[in-house]
Amino acid sequence: MDIKISKAVLLSSMVLLGGILLFSCKSSGQQDQQQEMPPQQLPVLTITPTTATTFTEFTTSLQGKVNVEVRPQVDGYLQKVYVDEGQFVKAGQPLFKIDDRVYREQVNTATAALHSAEANLSNAQLEIDKLTPLVQNKVVSEVQLKTAKASYQTAKANVESAKAMVASAQINVGYSTITAPVSGYIGRLTQRVGSLVGKTTTEPLTVLTDVSEIYGYFSVGEADFMRFKERYQGNTLEEKLRNVPGVTLILADGSEYPQKGKVQMGEGQFDKATGSISLRATFPNSGGILRSGNTGKIRLVQTVNEALVVPQESTVEMQDKIFVYLLADSNKVKATPITVSGKSGTTYVVTSGIKQGDKVVFTGIGNLQDGMKIVPKPMNADSTLKVQLSMK
Repeated sequence: MDIKISKAVLLSSMVLLGGILLFSCKSSGQQDQQQEMPPQQLPVLTITPTTATTFTEFTTSLQGKVNVEVRPQVDGYLQKVYVDEGQFVKAGQPLFKIDDRVYREQVNTATAALHSAEANLSNAQLEIDKLTPLVQNKVVSEVQLKTAKASYQTAKANVESAKAMVASAQINVGYSTITAPVSGYIGRLTQRVGSLVGKTTTEPLTVLTDVSEIYGYFSVGEADFMRFKERYQGNTLEEKLRNVPGVTLILADGSEYPQKGKVQMGEGQFDKATGSISLRATFPNSGGILRSGNTGKIRLVQTVNEALVVPQESTVEMQDKIFVYLLADSNKVKATPITVSGKSGTTYVVTSGIKQGDKVVFTGIGNLQDGMKIVPKPMNADSTLKVQLSMK
């Protein structure tokens, strides 16, 4: 019985050992086959200078030319609302009506006080007229005339004060009708008919926005700002800004706003916290398509002569850097970082990292590694353009 078991164990061990040897030989053969795989053939583009139109984009928030908070100047119950949210109104058009009965009564009271003051002034004048000949004839002393004249001046001052009170009361009556300070669009209405409003109300009744022109504010870093100033002619920053060509507004859906904008200076100094400065682009908006609160991107365009460009599909981003694979000696590739100043269509404009005459792997770089050998397939400019157009 023991002999039979030993033979079975020996037979199993031989089978297992044979399997291991067979797997080892197979794996070794696969590795040799992988090592012997020929290098892949990839298209290679020769870098040559060209004229490129670059653009740089900055995130922007849009605001109307004027944003006015409409607030009441007197206290009272809101009696009428003449407008609706989103409605376009003209300057001077009535918006709200506050109950003005108490203010009209104040006008009546002030007017009555004015009439009383005017009567006192007349009496004071009569007293002067009566005493003047008596003083001249030395019937009464001159002191009485001086006293009468002083009373006249007091009465005259009371008349002026009463007139001011009437004017003030009339102003309050005028404030009870709230009109549009500028032409524009009505925002959200925060109060309704019957609401008690006043000068201490926290929220404005509405916000009136003049969007005949739209301002797009965007922030530029210090380095970008210095390059921005070097691009355009002029002795001063104001002159340079006047020479900046029209800028494009890219809307939130990716479409271009049909009218060009003009860059203007925003803030007068850099923000210490962010290291950036705010600029402003002004866009005409006669159709009212744009509104305050819209977002988008400001696109600045520049033409660069003798520019070195590489297609975007020939680059790879790693750790916030952009790399290309240059063809080095023995047809080996070398991962090389480049500095990009902007985009021109589907290409990057490169300021450093490559030079004229360098050969860059055009496509198929996803599996490349530094030092890997390839079979280069030269490409000319025409074939490159065709490939780029087909990828759009």
